[in-house]
Amino acid sequence: MSKVDRRKLKSQEAIKTALLALMSKKKFDQITMQDISDKANVGRRTIYLHYLDKFDLLDQIVMEHINELRNICESASGMSFADGSLIWFDYFERNYDFFSTMLRSKEVNSYRTRFLEYVKERLIRCVNVSRGVNEGLNKEVLIHFLGTAIVGLVESWFTEELKEPVDVVAKQLGILLDRNLELDQ
Repeated sequence: MSKVDRRKLKSQEAIKTALLALMSKKKFDQITMQDISDKANVGRRTIYLHYLDKFDLLDQIVMEHINELRNICESASGMSFADGSLIWFDYFERNYDFFSTMLRSKEVNSYRTRFLEYVKERLIRCVNVSRGVNEGLNKEVLIHFLGTAIVGLVESWFTEELKEPVDVVAKQLGILLDRNLELDQ
């Protein structure tokens, strides 16, 4: 990797970190590009080299995390939901600042919506309504119900409504999913 590439990555990381730090203190609508520039210790022009505006910046950060969750799910295929949930929650814990900021922010509902859509996309592969405990249920209703429950559980853990340790929450979510889902054959 050349020096230019490293500087570019370093600038982008500083910009992303600055936005998240600002979001933990201010409402997203109140954050200006100058605020981000000052916090990241980069010029505004540098920010505009990488992002159209603060919305594009936030969108790219969100998509990076959604894509990483996708990669985690792909690498965990074949595992039980209980084991896969532990990997997912490990990622949540390592990226606590991002997830807690996104899930606590009332103005930035786009993350929650994208996260829910991603979870429902993953559930489509695992919901079987032709046999077992879900036989005869409407697949769309079940996917929406489970997706909302999963996102709500994750959100409750980040907002500290759930005070259980991360491994307990992850394991119990996995057990619940193992009981109610199976890969559609």
